[in-house]
Amino acid sequence: MTMPRRWWFWGGLALLWLLATGADRAGLAGDGRLPSWDQADYLNSALDHGRALGLLPGGGWRGWQALLDLSPKIPPLASLVNGTVMAVAGDAPDQAAWSLSLWHGLLLLVVALWGRQLGGAGLGLLAALVTVLLPSLAAQRVDYVLEIPVAATGTAALWLLGRWARPGPAGGRWGQALGAALALAAAVLTKQSVLLLLLGPLLWAAATGLARPGRRLQVLAALALVLALVAPWLGHNLITTVSGTDRATLESAAREGDPGAGSLAGWLWYPRRLPQLIGWWLPAGALVGGLLALRRGGWRRPGFDQAWLLGCLAAAWLLTTLSPNKDPRYLAPLLPMLALVLAQGWAALARGIPRPWGPLLAALGLAGAGIATASERLVDRLPATAQPLEAVVAAVQNGTPATPRTLIVVPSTPQLNQHNISYYGRRGGGALVGRQLGSGSGDTAAVLAQARLVLLAQGDQGSVSRRAATLSAAVRSSGVFRLRQRWPRPEGGSLELWERRAEAPPPPDFAVVFPDLAAGLARGPAGLGPVSDAVGREHQLDGHRLYQERVRQQALRTLARSPDDRRALWSLALLATLQNRPLQADHWFARLEALEPASPWPAAYRAVVLTAAGRPWQGAAVAEAAGRRSPDPVLTALADLDGLLSGRIWQLPALQRSLPPAIEAVERQWVSPPESAR
Repeated sequence: MTMPRRWWFWGGLALLWLLATGADRAGLAGDGRLPSWDQADYLNSALDHGRALGLLPGGGWRGWQALLDLSPKIPPLASLVNGTVMAVAGDAPDQAAWSLSLWHGLLLLVVALWGRQLGGAGLGLLAALVTVLLPSLAAQRVDYVLEIPVAATGTAALWLLGRWARPGPAGGRWGQALGAALALAAAVLTKQSVLLLLLGPLLWAAATGLARPGRRLQVLAALALVLALVAPWLGHNLITTVSGTDRATLESAAREGDPGAGSLAGWLWYPRRLPQLIGWWLPAGALVGGLLALRRGGWRRPGFDQAWLLGCLAAAWLLTTLSPNKDPRYLAPLLPMLALVLAQGWAALARGIPRPWGPLLAALGLAGAGIATASERLVDRLPATAQPLEAVVAAVQNGTPATPRTLIVVPSTPQLNQHNISYYGRRGGGALVGRQLGSGSGDTAAVLAQARLVLLAQGDQGSVSRRAATLSAAVRSSGVFRLRQRWPRPEGGSLELWERRAEAPPPPDFAVVFPDLAAGLARGPAGLGPVSDAVGREHQLDGHRLYQERVRQQALRTLARSPDDRRALWSLALLATLQNRPLQADHWFARLEALEPASPWPAAYRAVVLTAAGRPWQGAAVAEAAGRRSPDPVLTALADLDGLLSGRIWQLPALQRSLPPAIEAVERQWVSPPESAR
């Protein structure tokens, strides 16, 4: 590429990004909606990470473990970047959205470079333009979720992996291998669902690389680098990541009634929605161009670069279709590759008709696509509706925003929910968090006994169960709370802030109850149900978990006087487990195991937390030793499971035999609180 042509390429790409960013900023300025559930959740995560880095008020550096605590289910890279952008641009929703513009810039860069590799600088810029014009990606550029970051990092990983996988001297270089490894790690650390995009090409590239003696060491080194970068987060949050992925895929798919991959409806689910994602203009022009190219030159076998692109697209489409949970936005990471295919069709259209009509027709067609996408974005905007959310937050904070407070939020609508209460309540160093109660049958009694501030709604309650009405009626009629302030809602009805009366019974201190709950773990599964129920509800009533430091200090004082106090040891073991400190929990469980060698439960808990710490071989040794002292089906199953996780694949038959009795034993002993106490 000559110097003038190089500047034309980079200048055109920069201009394209600036124009798209200007359109996005104008759209954000004219859109009055508040961040909804998902958007507010990701904004909260960005706030958390910005604070943890010491870049935003209300936080500071507290070490790597504290940083990794902030991303128990979704990897941290996007939140780290977004929190850093917040520190520069501001923490208002529109200001925070500058991070999306940066991710979009990375996406355009990768698409343009991939397109230039396929067909020169012109095709690279054309592919970037098509990426800008795709309706779905245009919508995602102003929607504070992770689709644009996933698309950017995933596309970069595939492009760099393909450069390394090329045959001959063009590929197989050490720099290419390490660059691809860094991009793969960045993609996985953005969101684990990117594996739907990466898994097929990654397995193929690794298999072919291992088959070539000159590339084997590169494959192993790249794999080691990816694992080294991903392992700190994954190891720290292994249990919550696995359980969160299960809820986000299997449970969510079942709840929403998504069709399975074993049905025709499942295979047709995404094809039927593709037109709304890419429109009609772009595929129509590309199809005409493709037909003209076939007529003129016939079908030609694609080279490696073309085959790699098509193979990546096909593999990603297959795995996304097989995924149980379906949503049109999950196709967003595939669309940059589709843009590369469509751009080649439009380039063929421009070449297939004699000049100047071919280029002119292509330009007019792309302009029409741009008008269609812009029109769709204008229709999708919502006017400002004067939602009272900020007024509610200001009233609760009452001039002292840094004071830790928890507001129980009963309604849950896109415009007002516990997540955006937390986001607005923590902006600028604030310490107000929103939590939701009202769906459980025991929530009413808990709120009346412990809550200090409750937000109710007259009118639309949103996505809450009918039990929320019972809670609302109890708060209004109990005499425990008084109505402090009311705000009208633009859609009708009102919001009501209720606060605990000064003369009402004070909330009990959960730190006093906690040692008894923790000591109940000595009964095994019989004590787990009450602990799970009580702690889960307390974490809603006390969003800052202020009780935990009081519990820790009291237990340590008790141990200083009496080193073998079992209630204190159980308290510290449970507290470390709740705080995701598995090795600390193992320390306290080990002391309990020494004090109670005949009980299987301290050893069983040790095996579980050691597995969570990424040390299943130690967990297996603990469970096996305890099983020899006190045979128990749960210990047997844990020993077999940890042995299998340690690499002893020959223990799979033993696990298949031991697991059913262990599950039966746990279910038989599990005691849930009575329905009236929930």
